[in-house]
Amino acid sequence: MADPLEDYRALNDPVTRRQVERRGDYFVVEGLLALEALLGSRYPVRSVLATERRADRVAALVAGRAPLVVRPEAEVAEVAGFDVHRGVLAAADRLPLPGADDLVAAADLVVVVEGVTDHENVGALFRNAAAFGAGAVLLDPTTADPLYRRSVRVSLGHVLRVPWTRVTPWPGAMRDLADQGFAVLALTPAADAAPIGPVADALGRAAAPGADGRRRVALVVGSEGPGLSEAAMAAPARRVRIPLAHGVDSLNVATAVAVALHAVAGDRLG
Repeated sequence: MADPLEDYRALNDPVTRRQVERRGDYFVVEGLLALEALLGSRYPVRSVLATERRADRVAALVAGRAPLVVRPEAEVAEVAGFDVHRGVLAAADRLPLPGADDLVAAADLVVVVEGVTDHENVGALFRNAAAFGAGAVLLDPTTADPLYRRSVRVSLGHVLRVPWTRVTPWPGAMRDLADQGFAVLALTPAADAAPIGPVADALGRAAAPGADGRRRVALVVGSEGPGLSEAAMAAPARRVRIPLAHGVDSLNVATAVAVALHAVAGDRLG
């Protein structure tokens, strides 16, 4: 008989988990919000593991849609390798990633990410993408896994809702987006880049006829240290910056994405 806890062992070892989950084509989420998002997503749920303290609430949420395993808190902690304070974990099958062209076909706002390797930043970035109505997120090959447990948790489950895929070769995706009619904006702290506010206003005024008053925009962001690579900056894009107070050179990448998306999408929101 298969071990019902096998998917949840050694969750505190990121190297092992990345290897195990990729090899097994599944991922693990933590917490009630993430479980609720998972159950409402298209990802097939393999099982749900709850502590005895959370069992009734989790059972009501699952409502027979997936196998539910209930164990004492101490046993769940021993299996996972840490105290599961949220009281619930769930495992789900990964799905094949869609093609970028299909993903952005119906989108008018896209976030493109290069080299963001911190899982919490990736999760926060997806939460911000959802908050400001991005229709898709495109990731370069080096960006961290959005389905890693910490990314899903920090995103409040939005990595399971916002369509995303990886794009290769990189940075060819930026050229492809430009060819598809997107205004590609590369976010950088460089002083000679254009302030994003006036650029966003101009894009709104330049919306193509029949586009419902919306210009298709792709916002490209890089890691907090080196920023976007030279290859990405050389791709067809307009360089934009967020004006900051004197003595502050940059923002956390997820915060920068939120500010930039608000500037681009503010008039699209209710």
